[in-house]
Amino acid sequence: MTDITIPPPPPSASPSSAVRRGATGPFYFAAWRWHFYAGLYVVPFLVVLALTGLVMLWTSVLDGRDGENAFTVAAAGSPLAVSAQMQAVTTAFPQAPVVRYIAPRAAEGAAIFQIDRAGEAVMVAVDPYAGTVLGDWPRRSGWYDFASDVHGTLMLGTLGDRLIEIAAGFAVVLVVTGLYLWWPRGRHGVLRMLVPDFAARGRPLWKSLHGVVGAWMSAILVVFLLSGLSWSGVWGEKFTQAWSTFPAEKWDNVPLSDATHAAMNHGTKQVPWGLEQTPMPASGSQAGAPGIADGVPVDLQAVVDFARASGFAGRMQVNMPSGETGVWTISRDSMSNDSADPTSDRTVHLDRFTGKVLADVGYGDYAVPARAMAVGVAFHEGDLGAWNVALVTVFCLSVVFLSASGLVMWWKRRPAGVARLVAPPVPDSLPMWKGAMALMLAVSMLFPLTGLTLIAVLALDVLVIARLPGLRQAIG
Repeated sequence: MTDITIPPPPPSASPSSAVRRGATGPFYFAAWRWHFYAGLYVVPFLVVLALTGLVMLWTSVLDGRDGENAFTVAAAGSPLAVSAQMQAVTTAFPQAPVVRYIAPRAAEGAAIFQIDRAGEAVMVAVDPYAGTVLGDWPRRSGWYDFASDVHGTLMLGTLGDRLIEIAAGFAVVLVVTGLYLWWPRGRHGVLRMLVPDFAARGRPLWKSLHGVVGAWMSAILVVFLLSGLSWSGVWGEKFTQAWSTFPAEKWDNVPLSDATHAAMNHGTKQVPWGLEQTPMPASGSQAGAPGIADGVPVDLQAVVDFARASGFAGRMQVNMPSGETGVWTISRDSMSNDSADPTSDRTVHLDRFTGKVLADVGYGDYAVPARAMAVGVAFHEGDLGAWNVALVTVFCLSVVFLSASGLVMWWKRRPAGVARLVAPPVPDSLPMWKGAMALMLAVSMLFPLTGLTLIAVLALDVLVIARLPGLRQAIG
């Protein structure tokens, strides 16, 4: 950024503050300045992502992503056949075809059917023992879906996705510079880094709390950033996901559809990351492995019976064929919140006419990046159990605290009555900092949108701010 001479310590500054300034060296102030400017852009996004993430997490825990937890039933004997449960839906909604079936997670849970009512996706809860409709509600009408829209795109579509992707790249800069600033220095550095100094008061106390919480949360934040970026439009979709997707060529030359697995997302991201861009197989041939027995009608009941016999237990989902060449799809994965174990992910496609198995893909078939993302996304969403829910909750609250404490520290450092940004100063003479240059180059290569933004900021600094003393004074 723009070089600004370090002013002498103000009269109110303590001797220790002056010593600290002299002991840190020019690189410390350069890192501090980058940390400050990265925070200016990143913090609003981090707060929004943390708060909407909390809403999504606890809505999923309490109500279920599709609202299924709002209904409980009395487990009396054995459930009715799935065909009988579906009949209750078609009787109540005769003009609305069923497009998806979600099996209950537990014996006391309701079966959920998704129907298409005049182009509107509607969820219907059914008592699997009595065969009665318990209620219906529009798909994507709850708090989870609202928070998901804000969390993913700020409700701005592609523009919001790109802004968040840039923020995620700058957040990596924020983490690295923050760790550099807080890295142990001196005899008691490690203790200072990991344990807050509650004896301090004022800004030093805030600085201690900010640094310690940031140190503990930094690694988790990087995991969240990378797993969240996996769904972004440029870094995720165009770079990493594209070359990590499951190759449809492994499906023994079965016919392929023009549609991809992303068509089954039903608005929110539900399809496993490594399959989303993979083409769907197509029905209408004699290809495939033995599946549903010959002579058995290939309907929902037969598909569910086959799934249970093939090892699908507990909550699973069945997507009905869409179009003449559509296939039956059986899935159980952590992306859909079906399972708490991403290593048990499994997706099976059946020919809608013959019932043959056109594809059977499990976690072991994923590429290494897809396996990492299966676990990473499940961790990100709090799907791995109660400990994961607790950790994600603490993490989101910590992100909000880090953002607020950073603002408090700036406010306490800012001279009273000064109407300017008061960025941390940088020495006039700053040697070539190879580590910082390597970091910026790595960030630019890994996250293209962030790299372009970095170049734009540097160009603005050199070509505009440095040439306008008034603007330079207002910022510095």
